[in-house]
Amino acid sequence: MSHTFHIPVLGLGFTIDTPLKVARYGISSVLSVVDDILIERMRKFHTEKDHEIYEPIDPDASDFRAKRITAYLNMVNRKVNQQFAELQQQSFTPGTDLTRYFDLLPDSSALKVRYGKMLSVVDAAEREKQEQELKRDMVKGAIDVNIMSKVDKMNYLANGETTGDQNTDALAALRGFAYSDLNSSIVMSAGMNPRLYSYLETFQDFFPDAEEKLNKKVILKVSDFRSAFIQAKFLAKKGLWVSEFRIESGLNCGGHAFATEGYLLGPILEEFKIKRQEMIADIFNIYQAALKTKDIDIVSAPKTRITVQGGIGTAEENNFLLNYYQLDATGWGSPFLLVPEVTNVDEDTLANLVDSDSSDFYLSGASPLGIPFNNYRKSTAEKERLERITLGRPGSPCKKKFLVSNTEFTEQPICTASREYQNLKIKQLDSMGLSEDEYKAQHDAVIEKLCLCEGLCASAYIKNDILKRKESKAVAICPGPNLAYFSKVFSLDEMVKHIYGKLNLLQGVNRPNMFINELNLYVDYLKKDILQHLKNYDAKKLKQLEKFKEQLLLGIEYYKKLIGHINNQTEQYLHRLFDELLEIEAMLKQMVIGALAEA
Repeated sequence: MSHTFHIPVLGLGFTIDTPLKVARYGISSVLSVVDDILIERMRKFHTEKDHEIYEPIDPDASDFRAKRITAYLNMVNRKVNQQFAELQQQSFTPGTDLTRYFDLLPDSSALKVRYGKMLSVVDAAEREKQEQELKRDMVKGAIDVNIMSKVDKMNYLANGETTGDQNTDALAALRGFAYSDLNSSIVMSAGMNPRLYSYLETFQDFFPDAEEKLNKKVILKVSDFRSAFIQAKFLAKKGLWVSEFRIESGLNCGGHAFATEGYLLGPILEEFKIKRQEMIADIFNIYQAALKTKDIDIVSAPKTRITVQGGIGTAEENNFLLNYYQLDATGWGSPFLLVPEVTNVDEDTLANLVDSDSSDFYLSGASPLGIPFNNYRKSTAEKERLERITLGRPGSPCKKKFLVSNTEFTEQPICTASREYQNLKIKQLDSMGLSEDEYKAQHDAVIEKLCLCEGLCASAYIKNDILKRKESKAVAICPGPNLAYFSKVFSLDEMVKHIYGKLNLLQGVNRPNMFINELNLYVDYLKKDILQHLKNYDAKKLKQLEKFKEQLLLGIEYYKKLIGHINNQTEQYLHRLFDELLEIEAMLKQMVIGALAEA
């Protein structure tokens, strides 16, 4: 890889075409394939933008979802290859994309070092030779694809019969990626789906070729070591290798938040660091044996990368993570929402994001999936949701149905953010004779749900001027809380320079260390969990809450010792970090969960 960071998936539409904007500079990014309607419309947009003939894939066509995804990924790959080939034909003169490619590289890059030496070569023949060698060794950024493993709805025919297990949303999306001509990775997130994981085994590209190379790779997005190891062993038994464990902060991230049981990012990274080689050896033994049953012999383990993302804000934090935990790369997501040339954020939303503070970013129950969701108070989708409630019409029309999951009132699943479900649920609550407080709590939880299928695509449609006449302009956006500290619109060059420590975009901003930010999020999460169960505690829940608290205290002890290893910050910074840990620790120790239960 040319760079030591990647751009993770950001909602549905925000990074849907990011590879077309950054891959030619060697920067890897991830796009979502949840929404084939969005994908088809973006294929039409980019095809016609380049004056090419667009051939639609109709929803009545057989296997249309997979075909749409394949066609889009092939188009993106073809265009990136064209961009890269054109870039390589340029000269090493100021202002060209070729020069920009090398200027963006980190100083630690061997290619960047060679580039610097080439610039000082006087002999014309020698310079030409070195220029050609540099061009030869340039690498494109990866076009990786994200699937939320458990967003896997069953699909139905008009007569009510299912279209079969292989035509569920996640499996069809995987098939679309597998049939594409990409040589990249599928990023599996949101936990383990055995049916989806097993389906990987049906595609030859995920197995090593005669030269022991993988044409397509698997990345697991994980939040702790244990689940990563379990998932990797499950895949290894099928002869499938995990090429990267992408560790994400449980709460200090954008989108859906998968809180651990109080396990903090630092201790999780430490466990990966300590057990990395042993884990890879164990997985390889299983993998090698499984491949033998398929008549595939492999001598050495494929490379396994360990990366981290979620809440990183400064070059110092970035470098410490890379060096101390011996990581291969980091992920920078939400800050790129403020980089218009990289992501699809409409002008109104962008202006709101610039003018926001930490109170505008919050962990919500807005997702129809029932998973905590990092929401944004100033979004037009949130405004629209509240207006519908005021008008006495809570809920949204459900057109796309990607997140349908509830069968409480219907035979086929419906979405909890839909008007249909919320009307039915509110009528049920009205008939239950609940106390005023209990009714309000349950009612608020119902109407908090937000339509993400439409909202997370709207910005891409607005920015690219392809919003249809009667289509909603309400934009949902799900930044991580770390975005609160960035308050300007930036260029790609500025953000990359910030990541690599050549420019400080947070100069003068009072921002705690990323570990403190995450710790505070977990403390708030614990407090909220306690409040939600004040009236219905049982021994099992009390034990879980106490364990959560103890795990946070163990994490604080870990961070106290870690401070002695942080060698790229000032003494003042480290003293502040230690004081903040002591303050949070004292507050946690005073939190007697059992006594709260009796209150």
